[in-house]
Amino acid sequence: MVAVAVIGKVMRFYASALFLGMILMGKAAATSPPNIVFILADDLGYGDVACYNPQSQIPTPNLDQLAKEGMRFTDAHSPATVCSPTRYSLLTGRMCFRTGRSRVFSGLGGPCLIEDDRLTLPEMLKTKNYTTALFGKWHVGLSFFDKGGERIEKMGLEGVNLIDYSKPIGGAPVTHGFDHFYGTACCPTTDWLYAYIEGDQIPVPPVKPIDKSTLPKHPYSNDCRPGMIAPNFDLEEVDLVFLKKSQEFLKAHAEKKADKPFFLLHSMQAVHLPSFPAKQFQGKTKFGPHGDFIFQMDWVVGELLKTLDELELSENTIVMFGSDNGPEVPTVIAMRRDHQHDGARPWRGVKRDQWEGGHRTPFIVKWLGVVKPGAVSDEIMSLTDVFATCAAITGAKFPELAGEDSFDLTPVLKGTQGEKPLRPYLLQQTFAMKLSIRQGDWKYIDHKGSGGNSYERLGEWGMKSFALPDTDPDAPGQLYNLKEDPSETTNLSSKHPEVAERLKKLLEESKKSGRTGA
Repeated sequence: MVAVAVIGKVMRFYASALFLGMILMGKAAATSPPNIVFILADDLGYGDVACYNPQSQIPTPNLDQLAKEGMRFTDAHSPATVCSPTRYSLLTGRMCFRTGRSRVFSGLGGPCLIEDDRLTLPEMLKTKNYTTALFGKWHVGLSFFDKGGERIEKMGLEGVNLIDYSKPIGGAPVTHGFDHFYGTACCPTTDWLYAYIEGDQIPVPPVKPIDKSTLPKHPYSNDCRPGMIAPNFDLEEVDLVFLKKSQEFLKAHAEKKADKPFFLLHSMQAVHLPSFPAKQFQGKTKFGPHGDFIFQMDWVVGELLKTLDELELSENTIVMFGSDNGPEVPTVIAMRRDHQHDGARPWRGVKRDQWEGGHRTPFIVKWLGVVKPGAVSDEIMSLTDVFATCAAITGAKFPELAGEDSFDLTPVLKGTQGEKPLRPYLLQQTFAMKLSIRQGDWKYIDHKGSGGNSYERLGEWGMKSFALPDTDPDAPGQLYNLKEDPSETTNLSSKHPEVAERLKKLLEESKKSGRTGA
């Protein structure tokens, strides 16, 4: 009887241990690293989203709802005033000017801005067992090869006609940390190469020149280069194709790899010109083709969020939304003129400009159970910060020679941030690698003028009517106090030379050190 009793105690001990182990395993599963979805819009301005601009003419109900369920940043910035360097910086946590190259690619443009030995965001996440995927626009540079195996240097139509489609494409996302990629080399509906890339190949090559006579004609349709087009490439369906690919990835992952976390970068065509919304969105807003395109962009966001809900992935998925730079010149001019909608409101400048409208953009984060719903943060941040933030969230590590301009946003997201700002300062760049630096309320622009657009040209897309007088013409740069002068109307360089000199010195130190200093 004693033996039986002892055996019973042993059995109960192991049963209790097994039960406890199951509980601990359940807790571990519940606290496993979250999935991360980053939705990147193209040329979407601060004033294009209703929750950022009460005067917006265009409904964005899904982004508004995302802001209600998450945190809306009011002082968020793209690292550059144009797309290619911004995308490099998002993927590496490093300002692109530090590479010595800062191109905006078209056609077969390359080689890739990301160096072979540079740690990328998806590569870092793969060290924590993440499955990684990119669907949409790449635009960080690629290498295409001819039949002789030589890299094609010609960027336009002549270059496209030299491509050997049997050869793999160099510098593709799948060589920089993404397990899956389906998208385009550069701007999908603007480029010389109208074809989809899968992995590092183009499965359906272009076969004929694009017929521009069949395309819509309106003030937002004048951006198509006369390139070659593949038979499966419909310029009005591009964003729906990207959406379908992201949804298929999410569904397949939920079915087959539910025990692994994933990182999905959904890189939209919208709302880059030309504004070619899909047929079901044409005429939906009463604010022209570009208004319809913004509305479609918002709908895509809603569909991705709905898919996460349907697959029961939302509870353990962080959703981030941002834009690669401010709104485009002809878009802003025509929308202001025809529909009283200002995609840059309330800032001065647009895409390519160093002024706030060129790079202050929407940024929203939803993280259930962590981010307080409806929170608003005025913390200064850059898309470079996504790198260090994802590292902190997942427990991933990165070496000192990586993420040099990236700062962890989790204290802000968790509501534990003290009075001290996360960043010592903020750097911005133009496509010509002209720079500015921001510290607190002070912003120093290390050049004269916009740094991008010409405000002297007349004509249909001339910006002369939006030019402001130079209030300090003898100063080599520009100094603004954004708290007192958010529209950057008055250059204070001569009035506060000590501030201009201090920021200029800090900028030079950052250039020399190769990082944003603490």
